[in-house]
Amino acid sequence: MNFVNPKKRFGQNFLTNDKIAEDIVSFLSDSKTKTILEIGPGKGILTKNLIKKSNKKKKFIEIDSDCIEYLKIKFDGINDDLINKDFLKIDLNSFDKPISIIGNFPYNISSQILFKIYENKNIINEMVGMFQLEVAERICSNFGTKKYGILSVLIQAFFEVKMMKKIKPQSFYPIPNVDSAVIRINKKNDSINCNEILFKKIVKQSFGQRRKTLRNSLKIFNIPDIKKEDTIFAKRPEQLSVSDFIYLTNLVDNENI
Repeated sequence: MNFVNPKKRFGQNFLTNDKIAEDIVSFLSDSKTKTILEIGPGKGILTKNLIKKSNKKKKFIEIDSDCIEYLKIKFDGINDDLINKDFLKIDLNSFDKPISIIGNFPYNISSQILFKIYENKNIINEMVGMFQLEVAERICSNFGTKKYGILSVLIQAFFEVKMMKKIKPQSFYPIPNVDSAVIRINKKNDSINCNEILFKKIVKQSFGQRRKTLRNSLKIFNIPDIKKEDTIFAKRPEQLSVSDFIYLTNLVDNENI
């Protein structure tokens, strides 16, 4: 098999720029990693650089069986490391940990990939990923901006986040209608000093009604009136930093939740 047609149902836009592919792989630091997972290798433009970069254990997760067959022919010796499955359905605890993740992610599931990374934050120490620029900006955005939201807070609470490179549509085939960007996230050494389950609930509930003040959007938590006198409850969620959300979580009486 010498050619693979990109499939719309898989959200495939193959990266075609070799220099950008080299840069993306160079952003990955595997010093603490035992397994590197490439998500959606497609035709292998990142894969060839990964093979050269590191002697760490590597697995290549690809949902498209045509791409799997293509990669088997293109690269000798990686057959046992190719996994023909949907990344969103894979148990990441089945790999040697800690894990680094890299990929030119399908834009139609990029938010789901980030939520999966969040849910597996204790075993993932790093991610370098290509996203639609709008999604990348959302992850990296600071509080006080319109793009700041649930994923911004959840990812930034546990990872250091950095925008690494913006990329124009002409570097892909087929050419997408949007700009793209590569971001890197690295696990923070310290855990947040609050109930993590409650933290997530509060963040999601707050942004679920982001036009309301927290005093109104968080009514479901049965917060005692005396606590609601705190000035933080007069704010809207985009006005709160990650530290503010941690403070808010510790204010809320979670015994009734």
